Amino acid sequence: MTKHHTNFPLEVDSRLVRGLQVLILISIKLLACLMALVIIWSVIDVTYIIYQKALNPPFLLVNIEEVLTTFGAFLVVLIAIEIFLNIILYLRKDMSHLRLVVATALMAIARKVIILDYKETSPAHLWGIAGVIAALGLAYWLIHYTDQSQIDVDSSGERPA
Repeated sequence: MTKHHTNFPLEVDSRLVRGLQVLILISIKLLACLMALVIIWSVIDVTYIIYQKALNPPFLLVNIEEVLTTFGAFLVVLIAIEIFLNIILYLRKDMSHLRLVVATALMAIARKVIILDYKETSPAHLWGIAGVIAALGLAYWLIHYTDQSQIDVDSSGERPA
């Protein structure tokens, strides 16, 4: 059997399983197309929001809430782009999928921190967010370190100290 997807096993005995693998591959490609449409739609929306804010009196003046709303809209588009890249890179085996997911989660929590209303947020909630950021940062570092160690082993044949 030819390998339809790099993350699927090479040998599959069942025609049903092979058919399902093809169905999943088609689904992934459909998700990528839909995500591209969402990104285009989001960019148009952000452009429209900025255009509206520039034309409404007082002209070219914004308050801090409008700036945070605009930043939030930008970051949503960037997160959508990250998700799109995750979908595309899911098709590749040589890519660390876990690293992509953790990086996307870090971007999403960073967006939350940037647009967070600190006056309305409890200290417990802030500590929770800090814990999530620390855990994701540590996970990303460990994944990066492990990937680098594997590259070093592959190139030299020895494990780094």
